[in-house]
Amino acid sequence: MKQVTALAPSSDLLAYYATAASDVYFQRAQRTLAGAHVDAVVAMDFFAGKPGVLCGVTEAVRLLSEVLQEGDEAYAIAEGAAIGAKETALRVRAPYSRFGVYETALLGMLSSCTGWATAAREVVDAAAGKRVISFGARHVHPLIGPTMEYSAVVGGCAGCATPLGAQLAGLEGASGTMPHAMILLFGDTVKAALAFDKHMGDDVLRIVLVDTFKDEAEESLRVAEALGKRLRGVRLDTPGERGGVTVDLVKEVRARLDLAGYSHVGIFVSGGLDAARIREFEAAKCPIHSYGVGMSISSAPPIAFTADIKEIGGKPMTKRGRVPGAAPNPRLARVI
Repeated sequence: MKQVTALAPSSDLLAYYATAASDVYFQRAQRTLAGAHVDAVVAMDFFAGKPGVLCGVTEAVRLLSEVLQEGDEAYAIAEGAAIGAKETALRVRAPYSRFGVYETALLGMLSSCTGWATAAREVVDAAAGKRVISFGARHVHPLIGPTMEYSAVVGGCAGCATPLGAQLAGLEGASGTMPHAMILLFGDTVKAALAFDKHMGDDVLRIVLVDTFKDEAEESLRVAEALGKRLRGVRLDTPGERGGVTVDLVKEVRARLDLAGYSHVGIFVSGGLDAARIREFEAAKCPIHSYGVGMSISSAPPIAFTADIKEIGGKPMTKRGRVPGAAPNPRLARVI
């Protein structure tokens, strides 16, 4: 499990959670309870409807740490841990008035992030130890993209495409080199590669996209000859209109690079990849160095979390259909 460090939410963001991002009925409940002077210490359990890779709990705890007070308690399973269906992943024990209005935000953090992390774990497992980079930020709203990428790293991805996503995930930097647009503007892949090599610092890997103008194998050889030992890899992102990236294409590019003396050049594959396609590449023993995956992670459905009051004033109490009393779970550790 990767060690990740999410940014603490600001006070303005917490205020946003309390208003615009909260279901209005929680706000109305808050006003009603306050007006009637009704409150009690409750134990509320948060749990998922199906198994997954827990994510979002770090952010949830940061939010709770801003709103709970001395003597209040919160317990959680560690970020990135596998969880079972209906297993309590987060428990809050505090006066309901202090955190009830945040239920929407807490559930949203856990549900979305766990969905993304679980999808990422499936892809990473399919890659059988090869690096997977999250490229899916372009498929979600920019306010959400970095959180999605953070979740992908929790799920096992080795890197992500956006600087803020990398910062949230505690990585040294974002991953990525050049888009087709840049190569098109240069009018030639080698010219683009040489300019990139000239203007980028040594901390940026020289991985060149080779499917813009010419045959991928031919372009790979041209770029390798131009950059020599400085070339770290070539990226195959062949569009579906040209048949996409295939096992045979990867093996041909590898063979031609090796025959020309460029065995140090790795092959990076992207373009519509999911766990099933990656398993096909791995089953064929394709000589791929790493994978870039977008929609398969970013479009993953949330794993729905539910929150239930299980105790009121120390007494087991909940709604019909649930078992009253805080469910024992030795994996819960106190976080507040």
